[in-house]
Amino acid sequence: MDNKLKIAILLGIMCLFLSAGIAIQIKTVSNSSTTVGKTLVENELRDSVLRWKQKYENAYETLETKEDELNELRDNVSSKDNNYSGLSNRLYNYNLLLGNTEVIGKGLIITLEDGDSSIIKGFATDYIVHDGDILEIVNSLKNAGAEAISVNGQRIINNTGITCAGNVILINGEKIGAPFVIRAIGAPNSLYSGVKIPGGYLELVEKGGVQVKIEQVDKETIVIPKYEGVYKFKYASIYE
Repeated sequence: MDNKLKIAILLGIMCLFLSAGIAIQIKTVSNSSTTVGKTLVENELRDSVLRWKQKYENAYETLETKEDELNELRDNVSSKDNNYSGLSNRLYNYNLLLGNTEVIGKGLIITLEDGDSSIIKGFATDYIVHDGDILEIVNSLKNAGAEAISVNGQRIINNTGITCAGNVILINGEKIGAPFVIRAIGAPNSLYSGVKIPGGYLELVEKGGVQVKIEQVDKETIVIPKYEGVYKFKYASIYE
C-alpha cells in the first residue's frame, strides 16, 4: 500500500471521529440549552406565584383592618347614643306610615269592574266604577284598620289624590283603568266587616250593577309596593 492511500485512509478515519465528536458536542449543547430554558421558565413561574401570594396577603390584611375600623365605629355609635336602636325602630315605623317601603301581609283584596250594560237596566253611571266609589271603599278600609292600601299597584298615602280623568281614574297622578284591584293589609275579618256593612256603600255599588269580588287572604301573601312619588308641601313648613 503506497503512502498516498495510507494518508487518505488516515484522514478519512480522522474526519469520521471529528464528525462524531462535533455531533456529540452539538447534542450536549442542545440538551444543556433545553435544561437552562426549562429552569428559567420554572423560576419565572415561581416568582409570579410568590408575587401574587404577597398581594393576596396584603389585601387580606387590609380587609381585616377595615373590618376592625368598622366595628370600632359601630361600637362608638352605640356607646354614644343609647337610643340608637329606638331611633332605628321609629324610622322604620315612619317609613311604613309614609309608604316609603314595600310591605307584605294578610288582608283583603277587592276587585271592582264595570257592569255589563247589555243586561243591566238603569242609568249608565250606576254600573260604571267612579273615582268616588274607590275613594269611599279606601276610606272604609282605613276606618276598619287597614295598615297599607294600594289600587292597581298605586300605594295609597295620606295625600293621595283619587280623581276622574275621562274614562280613566287618576291615582297619584297615574292613569289607571278597570278592573280596579284594591289590596289592603290588616286583619282580614275586620277589613271584611268594615266594607260589607249591610246597607253600606259597597252594597249600594254592587246593587247598581258594578261587579264586585272580595277575597279574604289569611296568609301573608299580599304585596303592596312602596310609594314612588315625591312628597310636596306647599303650605306646611317646619316650625323652629
